[in-house]
Amino acid sequence: MLDRLIHFDTDLFLRLNSCHSPFWDQVMWHISGKIEWLPLYLVLLGYIVYRYKWQSISIIIAVILAVTLADQIAVKIFKEVFQRFRPSHNIEIQHLIHLVNNYRGGTYGFVSNHTANSFAMAVFLSLLFKRKLFTASILFWALLVSYSRIYMGVHYPADILGGVLLGSAIGWIVYYLFQKLSLFITTLACKKRKDDNSFAPQ
Repeated sequence: MLDRLIHFDTDLFLRLNSCHSPFWDQVMWHISGKIEWLPLYLVLLGYIVYRYKWQSISIIIAVILAVTLADQIAVKIFKEVFQRFRPSHNIEIQHLIHLVNNYRGGTYGFVSNHTANSFAMAVFLSLLFKRKLFTASILFWALLVSYSRIYMGVHYPADILGGVLLGSAIGWIVYYLFQKLSLFITTLACKKRKDDNSFAPQ
């Protein structure tokens, strides 16, 4: 059963990776980059600060926590435990793979860090903003970044699926904890305010 799944995953990867052109090579190279998305991150940061004021500090910390957890769990638990070679490091299919700028990535690929990180942030912010258009847009962005990794020949579809599940779960968990902590702090602040008022001179 496992062999059949691996075979299906490899076959699907080769089909997707075979669809390429010089134009899309450059597009996907930039989509897969990190510096290229800096303007998007700055816009999101500015909007969070504008909308949430001082609460934005805790929100930014929560986003950083979600992305860091996704990144470290993907590396320390999944990649180092499963040790599944990236397609770009699989000697059995290397001659069939289309690479972009000869980029091969690290040795192991399950799960995709790019995907886990992107979905952790996308899910957290979607739950925070609760706007349909924003949710659709940022999830599309996360999927686009994820697909670029297949296009570039450094991840199988299963690596991407694992990253989607991992990142989404972490994004949801961090948001849930963030909401609980925010409620706890708000409750304490209200209680303190009531206590202060009870001691105030009448």
